Amino acid sequence: MAKIFGTVAQASHTVPSKLLGWACALSIGWLVAGPATAAGVLERIKATDTVRVCIWPDYFGVSHRNPNTQQLEGVDIDLSAELGKDLKAKVQYVDSSFATLVDDVTAERCDVAMFAVGMLAQRLQHLKFSRPYMQSDIYAISTKSNRTVRQWSDIDQPGVLVGVQGGTFMEPVMKAKLTQAQMVVIKPPQTRERELEAGRIDVFMTDFPYSRRLLSNADWAKLIAPPTPFSVLPYGYAVKPGDDAWLAVVDGFVARIKKDGRLRAAATRHGLLPIVVND
Repeated sequence: MAKIFGTVAQASHTVPSKLLGWACALSIGWLVAGPATAAGVLERIKATDTVRVCIWPDYFGVSHRNPNTQQLEGVDIDLSAELGKDLKAKVQYVDSSFATLVDDVTAERCDVAMFAVGMLAQRLQHLKFSRPYMQSDIYAISTKSNRTVRQWSDIDQPGVLVGVQGGTFMEPVMKAKLTQAQMVVIKPPQTRERELEAGRIDVFMTDFPYSRRLLSNADWAKLIAPPTPFSVLPYGYAVKPGDDAWLAVVDGFVARIKKDGRLRAAATRHGLLPIVVND
């Protein structure tokens, strides 16, 4: 179940044109489709002066809760603060995860999910998305001392244990792509890092934001990038279906931060400029 935390003040691969065009076309279609709710999110935000934002607090570089300070940090913490400013509303963060994302949004525990949510086909069946604002391929994390997995071609081999975080887009992608290695789905309280360090997996898969922040904090970690694009996925902000006015507000916010430089500035601060999607 989602956990609600108090109000917070301001706290490269290129996308294939076919994929980006697909995502943008879907975004445009969503803006004109579906019945709007009688009492929408905007009315509630105006009445309470609060916008509720779902985050995954373990997402390095995106929406991470620093264990030492308990402060939230990351590109989507910065950008959600900007959304609050635009709406003239306080931001209330709601702890979520990729495993509980759909339930948290559709059960209205939050108004919008802002933690680099991959626009997976499975999620598109249950959620509405803004236009993409970032994108990432899949990367592998091993250890510098690992003799089993030293390069990308070592991953899909017999006997190799490949870790993925349960609920992330890496789970269905790796399930489909691995033909010889064994996939290990990791769920809380276990973490990919602890499982790797303990030797219970040989490598784990992650995305650009998580890999970059992990490398800056773990001297044992080794990044293995795919030699060619492997599975590039656009990221957007997710809302509950049925409120077109609110979807238009969220999508309009993404359009503005691309145009006025706020997206680039936030991405630069957190080392994520290479994966920004510019229209």
